Amino acid sequence: MTVRLPATDPSSAPTPRVEARTPAPPHGAASARTLDELVRTHLPGLIRYATVLVGDQHTAADLVQEVLLRAHQRWRRIALTDRPDLYLRRMVTNEHLSWRRRWHVRMIQPTGDEALARHAGAARDLAEGHAEKDAMWQRLAELPPRQRTVLVLRYYEGLSDVETAAVLGTSAATVRSHASRALATLRRTDLTNLETR
Repeated sequence: MTVRLPATDPSSAPTPRVEARTPAPPHGAASARTLDELVRTHLPGLIRYATVLVGDQHTAADLVQEVLLRAHQRWRRIALTDRPDLYLRRMVTNEHLSWRRRWHVRMIQPTGDEALARHAGAARDLAEGHAEKDAMWQRLAELPPRQRTVLVLRYYEGLSDVETAAVLGTSAATVRSHASRALATLRRTDLTNLETR
């Protein structure tokens, strides 16, 4: 905004003065201006997401803690992104994949029976539900890490292919390819007794 001020000498032209404006916050930053606000809003979801990826809530909490330490150091850059929450999810995904590379012999343990019982439907036989969920956790743990991550992001977290691609740092076509291969592997398996058809 330019404001004309009268000059001290009547023969000279008016001198323009430019007032500095406060820059508008980047798109999406209004919901989370600080890392603390973002963590308050998204921490339960990040831990839930990491738990499904690694199969153990304690390991997931450690993984998310590592990510948040790194995010704290890079917060100025992260805050400039359109979706800082998706950026954090991508960091969790990358950390999970790098842990798997470092500890490739680590076992993925399925969630305990108590957690499965809390999510079981009332109309179904609980034993049958437990068996199916146990079998599904086993089959998911056997999928390659990227395929499992795509399924978790798409079906457990409810992200679109484009959002999943943003988290994984790849294209939506690659996401669809991973999902297709993972689902084909799961369809070839009878989840009640883990026998391949």
